Amino acid sequence: MIIIADGGSTKTNWCLINEYGKKVYYNTEGYNPFFSDTAYIINSLNEHLPSDLEKEKITELYYYGAGCDVADKILIVENAMKAVFKSAKVFVGHDLMAAARALLGVNAGFAAILGTGTNTCIYDGKDITFKINSLAYILGDEGSGCYIGKKLLSDYVRGYMPQEVKDIFWETFQLTPDDIIDTVYTKPLPNRFCASFSKFVYDNTANIAYSRNLVKTSFEDFFRNLVSHYPDYKNYSFNCIGSVGYNFRNVLEETAKEYGMNFGRIIRSPIDDLVRYHQQLAPLSK
Repeated sequence: MIIIADGGSTKTNWCLINEYGKKVYYNTEGYNPFFSDTAYIINSLNEHLPSDLEKEKITELYYYGAGCDVADKILIVENAMKAVFKSAKVFVGHDLMAAARALLGVNAGFAAILGTGTNTCIYDGKDITFKINSLAYILGDEGSGCYIGKKLLSDYVRGYMPQEVKDIFWETFQLTPDDIIDTVYTKPLPNRFCASFSKFVYDNTANIAYSRNLVKTSFEDFFRNLVSHYPDYKNYSFNCIGSVGYNFRNVLEETAKEYGMNFGRIIRSPIDDLVRYHQQLAPLSK
């Protein structure tokens, strides 16, 4: 049996392909090795994987995850996967490669992630050939759920948020400015905390112009600081994976066109296309 997984900073989507070719899907939390160590991942997997999953029968595991782009971080995740799936041949790769393979298959092009975090690349149909560092949530990640959430929280703490939105924010979360500062600066996984508020922006109808402006300026920062710095970027279509890109795709398409890019594929999750890639476009066993 084979498992293919796409892991973001917030959630991991798994697809088990059993010995009869049947696909079984399930979810766990996300495992970014910049924030989670091997022991944490092992404990979480043992707790959240389906109790009837026959781990010892898994022969191959392909895990694509946020933060899995440098050797020491890959090793954190790889050691966890090997500890849980003891009989499996384990491959750990970056979630950006998952995005490129899901969006483009074996074709060359531009691929992006707009979810909890941000990532972008040029893909030649096999490998990522050029990538600008997103700088993660403290220094960068423009356009991401975390980035949008930070803008919202900053407006709330500073008192810039329109009153009608502020009232709903308080009714929904019961968070004081001090609560927010304490959570962001002293609690674990602040990127996930900030990103969680992008849903509030999506759901907010009290002041649609305010919400839209938060998203539009975030996407403008994304294109100005990242996308437009790729050589000949206007020659590529804009292809994107992630809940933020998918949920706000109308604003994203508008921004892409303003920067001279044609709009390509926008999908919420790569897991189905990633499974298709491994089943039809690339051999599972080598």
